Amino acid sequence: MFPDSRGVSPSIMSEVASYVLELWHEHRIPIIMSTLFVLSLLRIYLHSTEKREKLLVIPKIYEKVPPNLVAGAEKKSKTEVRKDDSEGSESTGTGNEKWRAKDGPRRIKGNASRKARSRAESGREARRIQVLVFFSSLTGSTEKNTQLLAQELATALGCTAEEESGRTFLPPRVLDLAEVDYDEYFIAPPKPESEQTDYFYLFVIPSYNIDSINDNFLEHLRETHHDFRIDTSPLAPILGYSVFGFGDREGWPTEDEGFCFQAKEVDKWMAKLSGRKRAYPLGMGDWKRDGKQRLSEWRTGLVDVLKQVAQTGSLGDGVPGSGDPIESEDEGEAEDDGEVLEETVDAKGAKRSSGGIEDVEDIGRIMELSRADGSREKSAGPLAIDFTTEGKSATKKSVTVAIKEMVPKNSPTYTALTKQGYSIVGSHSGVKICRWTKSALRGRGSCYKFSFYGINSHQCMETTPSLSCSNKCVFCWRHGTNPVGTTWRWVVDPPQLIFDGVKENHYKKIKMMRGVPGVRAERFAEAMRIRHCALSLVGEPIFYPHINEFLGLLHGERISSFLVCNAQHPDQLAALQHVTQLYVSIDASNRESLRRIDRPLHRDFWERFQRCLDILRERRFRQRTVFRLTLVKGFNIEDEVEGYADLVERGLPCFVEVKGVTYCGTSSSSSAGLTMANVPFYQEVCDFVVALEKALLKRGLQYGIAAEHAHSCCILLASERFRVDGKWHTLIDYDKFFQLLEEKGPDGDFSPEDYMGPPTPEWATWGNGGFDPRDQRVDKKGRPIEAN
Repeated sequence: MFPDSRGVSPSIMSEVASYVLELWHEHRIPIIMSTLFVLSLLRIYLHSTEKREKLLVIPKIYEKVPPNLVAGAEKKSKTEVRKDDSEGSESTGTGNEKWRAKDGPRRIKGNASRKARSRAESGREARRIQVLVFFSSLTGSTEKNTQLLAQELATALGCTAEEESGRTFLPPRVLDLAEVDYDEYFIAPPKPESEQTDYFYLFVIPSYNIDSINDNFLEHLRETHHDFRIDTSPLAPILGYSVFGFGDREGWPTEDEGFCFQAKEVDKWMAKLSGRKRAYPLGMGDWKRDGKQRLSEWRTGLVDVLKQVAQTGSLGDGVPGSGDPIESEDEGEAEDDGEVLEETVDAKGAKRSSGGIEDVEDIGRIMELSRADGSREKSAGPLAIDFTTEGKSATKKSVTVAIKEMVPKNSPTYTALTKQGYSIVGSHSGVKICRWTKSALRGRGSCYKFSFYGINSHQCMETTPSLSCSNKCVFCWRHGTNPVGTTWRWVVDPPQLIFDGVKENHYKKIKMMRGVPGVRAERFAEAMRIRHCALSLVGEPIFYPHINEFLGLLHGERISSFLVCNAQHPDQLAALQHVTQLYVSIDASNRESLRRIDRPLHRDFWERFQRCLDILRERRFRQRTVFRLTLVKGFNIEDEVEGYADLVERGLPCFVEVKGVTYCGTSSSSSAGLTMANVPFYQEVCDFVVALEKALLKRGLQYGIAAEHAHSCCILLASERFRVDGKWHTLIDYDKFFQLLEEKGPDGDFSPEDYMGPPTPEWATWGNGGFDPRDQRVDKKGRPIEAN
């Protein structure tokens, strides 16, 4: 073997190679790991000592922009930004922070993002609002009505005048669905001539039972929604939309049978494509009967909405479910009209109230328990509540006590009540929209007051000038959060402030309903005129020192008054002037039962109760008086029929309402042990009323069962004074009432028969259920319930 040219023999080289290979196979893993570790350390060292270049990396739109990127962007001069924008580059940002990658990739964004960004930048440039009115027509009548609608809208909006906010309405454009390119308007909003133009869509759709352009249009909306290549809500950039439908009730009498069915479909699909931007309820009219009238009402409501949009730039707040494509399940509120059982269980298994605050007298205890240091300092003085009005009078002390508000805005009571949906007006008044108002707006039925007395639920305001009460009833559905007391010891707000405040807040709550699916446009328009006021929301309305002045303001605007009191304030009751109807809650037939169920604060509660009954007896020929019986099993039903009959004999009211208590699952009165077992079945209420009628007849009292409302578990007994020619007349002639009030004054001498209304509708009388035939009952899923 000869050595190679380098002087190393091949055998030696082979041995070395074999040794190296053997060494590699034996130690290759440690060598690789050591090498990677060294390289990593080297990279970290070079990266930490290297001078960085200021590079901007475009983040994802849902990530917060790094501060260093913002700082870099802020160094850019306004000239550069303006130059970049003129070149067509898009800038992105989070909130009010803007930045732009100079050399990075461009992000293509849609109209919605561009408009949202331009609005966020500044409001210095006036926004233009373009109303597009789409219609379809076979005979030409819809086109004429649509053209007239556009002209009236232009006049009402003042298309050449700028609004205070700087927005300008452009003349409405009328577009025939048979001629427009759907892709131009319904895949994305049309490209405006100016970047400062927003669109508002209106539709006037007649329904046909033959193939028409409506079918093609609806198919396009369906395909657009289901097309995976198109955004879920491609029309979200528009300000809002609304639909009006023409139909024929001769061919399709009801909505279920097809009345305005194509307009309802357009409304549903537009809700999906626009991202729930229904601006006004679906309007419907019979083109042979009331079509023009309904269209005019719909236009009037739209003008108000458009003006609001011009001022605020949005549709405003809505109740949960506003803008949904289809009707959701019922409102979900268990409040039925006043009496609800509530019950919760705390972590230890003991029953307790659902609210965080019980009553005014509990506030001190709760504040002490919530102290961080656990100290319990004594208050400066006792609460100024007079719990005794019987026997010796309390010794007066010359102590100066600062007058406080009943419900301060920073108090737990205020927080609890507003969380429950109340609007607090001033310092001691409140208003809340009733669930029956919501139901009537959607054509799902009105409350028993419509069946008995002709009150339109959607035109009724439920309010109180006093949130305080002198009872703590076991069935109270107000969660025990309202204050209690026996004497007025708070600041007194003027009647005008309360009156203006409750009206304003009621209308605000009604307006929040306009985007809810199923709300009827004609009833929504009617709801914007309050005609009735139920002074029964919470607390004791008659407790308010200026209740007569407040009633005068109601009657001055021809708003009827239905006042409910708890028969614990006889002096205020005696001083009360005319009301449309006066209620007294009769919750028990004897002293012990009343103490157990009403839990009154007055020691002489039974004497006060009886004095109130005597006052009602004296007034039975001057006012419509009503006994309100709330039945709670285990408390005031068993063996109390005779006792109730005695009370009716003493007070001789015009009417006796008997109603079963309603249960909502949580209760501030859990100490009474109330459960669903305390809720009577409707048949049990019927049996009680029949027995009460017999007991009254046995005493020679002429009362009969006049009406019922099974949905509310409520039945009405009426005096024979209101039966004329064999027919009950429980309804009220409201125009006649106000006429008499204006002629004779608030203390005038006129009787309930003087403003007795027409006969009670046949469907509301005893044995017919009492459900308004204009409406449709639904189950919890919104499905129609067929009448038996």
